Amino acid sequence: MLMREVKRFVDLTSDETSDLWLTAQKVGAVLEQHHKASSLTLTIQDGPQAGQTVPHVHVHILPRTSGDFEENDEIYDALDEKEKELKQKLDLDKERKDRSFEEMVQEADEYRKLFS
Repeated sequence: MLMREVKRFVDLTSDETSDLWLTAQKVGAVLEQHHKASSLTLTIQDGPQAGQTVPHVHVHILPRTSGDFEENDEIYDALDEKEKELKQKLDLDKERKDRSFEEMVQEADEYRKLFS
């Protein structure tokens, strides 16, 4: 399978767009069940003015539960705040290291089992 890095959503081909959303649908269903959530927030920050800090197309898939935020749309304020914190802590031209390698390995191993 050929992989390419694409900076903006509009630059995806029709097939890539379809694959992206079909993959997000499958991953979201598994993560929702795994995290005992009842809903999902799926979001793309497309370009720097939209809050995109990693310059390639990707979907954030956030399992949601009843009452996780007092007002549902507060999740967007929380995302914005987290991005501001990361910008202050990180040089985004370098590899993001907001979690330790061991934490990422543990999470990857956990999720790998879900999709095997």
